[in-house]
Amino acid sequence: MNATPEQPAVASTGLGRVAHDAERLGQQLEEHAPAWLRPHNPENRLPVVAAILVAMALQLAIPDAYGLHPRWLLPGLELALLAVLTVINPIRLTRSTWLGKRANIALVAAISLDNAASSALLDYHIVTGQTGKDAAELLGSGAAIYITNIIAYGVWYWLLDRGGPFARGAGKHPYPSFLFPQMTIGRLAPKDWVPRFFDYLYVSFTNATAFSPTDTMPLTRWAKALMAAQSLVALSTVALVVARAVNVLS
Repeated sequence: MNATPEQPAVASTGLGRVAHDAERLGQQLEEHAPAWLRPHNPENRLPVVAAILVAMALQLAIPDAYGLHPRWLLPGLELALLAVLTVINPIRLTRSTWLGKRANIALVAAISLDNAASSALLDYHIVTGQTGKDAAELLGSGAAIYITNIIAYGVWYWLLDRGGPFARGAGKHPYPSFLFPQMTIGRLAPKDWVPRFFDYLYVSFTNATAFSPTDTMPLTRWAKALMAAQSLVALSTVALVVARAVNVLS
């Protein structure tokens, strides 16, 4: 039997209804998804800038014996990169550019490299007995390296989790690298909660203090690798600096 002219129209109407219902279902699911999975307002970059400026000041405060030379080179590069990022996004992260992404990575990589070198040089001087008898300088250098370590890795976590702050703000990359408590106990967190820079900085602080994850678990291999590297720097610095300082003071 041949199809009547009405059959294609009925089929077309049925497909339209299915598409409409699917779109409505998708909207309902998006509305019920947690805030951190949905698009949200651009993040304020000033807390990140403040943390980076503190790290740069601590880098310059470390004695010349425990740093790369010339001492001004990496901090100067970091300041130039920070200026570029400020021009691109003065207050809020509203413009995602190729230059901005590369500048961000270069900036935190420079801080991490300089701090890792300072940690290694300090450890070497302690092991070889070249630190002298100035306990205050020793403890100050160790504290500067330790705090810079926290800031640098906090920026790394913030910069890489779920594709970075721009991708998180657009609601992309649904699979997180860090499982925050608010993601699993949503009833105890505000409905509009999303991870911000301070959350990642706190993860970095607890990891450097406990030498292991605490309330926030790393899920991806790169997150686990970075947390392991951070714990290694923190542990070697704290253990050797404290041991040497106790020896000097006693």
